[in-house]
Amino acid sequence: MENQNIIQQLLILGLGTTSLVADRLREASDRLVETGELDAEGAKAFVNDAIENLKAEQGNWEQQFERQIRNTLQDLGVPRQAEMDELRGRIDRLERQIRDLENKLWESR
Repeated sequence: MENQNIIQQLLILGLGTTSLVADRLREASDRLVETGELDAEGAKAFVNDAIENLKAEQGNWEQQFERQIRNTLQDLGVPRQAEMDELRGRIDRLERQIRDLENKLWESR
């Protein structure tokens, strides 16, 4: 659970970075339009294309980052949630069996 929070925070940071880059692109294109180096339509198309590329790359980055985190956690021996759930189930069954055996032992006295 804690690992998911860290991953979510890092992904949010990535989204914020993408937003900041998009803002800077808009500012730069506005300056180019003001100086006459680029027309308004060209600037708009450039910014839109750049933002779409950023979004696409961000999705790839997020997938690579998540894969890298999973691999690192696995290398460190941190169990996955499914493994923890399985172990909890096994512990519950063992505790139940112990209680049953204790009850049988208690009843036979």
